[in-house]
Amino acid sequence: MITRTIDRNFANMRLDRFLRKAFPEESLSVFFAVIRKKKVRVNGVVGKANQMLVEGDVVNIYENFKSVSEDDKKGESLPLASAAEAAPATPSSGVTPQRPDAKKPSGFAKNKSTWGTSSENRETWFGKLTNRDERLPSWGAKELDFIIQTEDYVIVNKPSGLASQPGSGTRPGESLVEYLWEWGKNENLDFKPTIAHRLDQETSGMIIAALHGDTLRDFTRLIREHEVDKYYFALVKGNLKKDRGTINESLLRTDNAKGSKMLVGQENDKAQTAITHYRVKQHYEGYDLVKIKLETGRMHQIRAHFASIGHPLLGDTRYGDFALNREVKKQFGLNRLFLHSCRLEFDWEGEHKVFDCPLPKELQSVIKQLKPLHIERPENNFEKSRRRR
Repeated sequence: MITRTIDRNFANMRLDRFLRKAFPEESLSVFFAVIRKKKVRVNGVVGKANQMLVEGDVVNIYENFKSVSEDDKKGESLPLASAAEAAPATPSSGVTPQRPDAKKPSGFAKNKSTWGTSSENRETWFGKLTNRDERLPSWGAKELDFIIQTEDYVIVNKPSGLASQPGSGTRPGESLVEYLWEWGKNENLDFKPTIAHRLDQETSGMIIAALHGDTLRDFTRLIREHEVDKYYFALVKGNLKKDRGTINESLLRTDNAKGSKMLVGQENDKAQTAITHYRVKQHYEGYDLVKIKLETGRMHQIRAHFASIGHPLLGDTRYGDFALNREVKKQFGLNRLFLHSCRLEFDWEGEHKVFDCPLPKELQSVIKQLKPLHIERPENNFEKSRRRR
C-alpha cells in the first residue's frame, strides 16, 4: 500500500490529476485501472476520479507502483515537484531527482530572514557587465535578483538575454525557471518554483514565481482574469501623435524556420484580441519614452503593436527598424531591446500590492544621452486655458 497526505501544493486538485502529478513515471492506464478497481481510498472511502482533494486528506493506494520504493510507500511528504510540471526532474533541468533514502524536504528554510522583504541596493546583472555574451553562461541561482521574497511567491528581476523557461535555442540549465529550481532546492523548498507568466528573452524586468501549488493556481487565475496589472517602459522610434492612446489590434501567430512572429490586424479565426494602453513619459529628439499597460498578454504584443503604428521599439531585432538599431547601437551603446517590465500590481490576501523595478543601468545610460523635447499638444493648450478660467 502507498500512502500520501495531501499538502497545500496538491489541495483543490482532482484525484486523477493528483495521481498523475505525484507519480509521473507511471502510465495513465495504471491510474485508470486502480481507480476503476476501487484500489484508491481517500480518508478510508473509495475515491472517484473527479473527486476534489483538500489539504490534510490521506490517500491510500492499494497497489504497488514500479516507481515507488518500499521505503517511500508510506511517505508523508511528496517529492520536490511542481504541480505545473508533469515530468520528473532530469539532470538537464538543474534539479537532481531525490533518492528513496534521501532526506525529505522539510519545507521552507528555517530562520529565513528575507521573507516579506525586498532587496536593497539592487543592481541588475547586465548593469555590471561590459560584455553580455561573455558572462551570460556563468549566470545562475546565486545571481537571482529578487524584488521580494514571501512564503507564497517571489518576484524576480530578469535580465535581458535570459530565457524565462527552457526551450529551443536555450541550453539546458540556462533559463530563469531552472535557476529558480536550483535556488528552491538550496532553500529546501518542497515545491519547484514555477513562473506564473513569461517575458520575452530580450525583455528585462519582473516575473512572479509561485512557491506552492495553490499559489500558482491563484496567480494563474488572477492573470487569466486580468487582475494582475503589468506595466512596461519602452523607447520607441519617433514622436507619437498622442500623449495617451490605446492600440486595439488582433494578433495572429505565425511560425517558420526563422522563429515565431505575430501578424497584426489579421481577419482570421485564430487571431487573438490584443489591447495595449500607453502614455508618453518623455519626448526626446527622434524618440519617445512610453509607459505601457497591458490589458491582454499576447506573445510579442508590445513589440508588434508599436511596430504596426510606425513606432517600433529600439533594439528590436524582429519587428524593429534594423538600420536605426545599428545607429543607436553605435551612437548610444544600446545592445538589447529597450523594453522593461517596471511595475506589477495585484490584490493578495486582502491587500493591494505594488512592486516597482527601475530601468537597468544600460537603459538608463541610453536615456541620459538623449535630448529632451517639449511638444505642445492642442489638448494641453485647452487644459491650460480651462484652468485659467
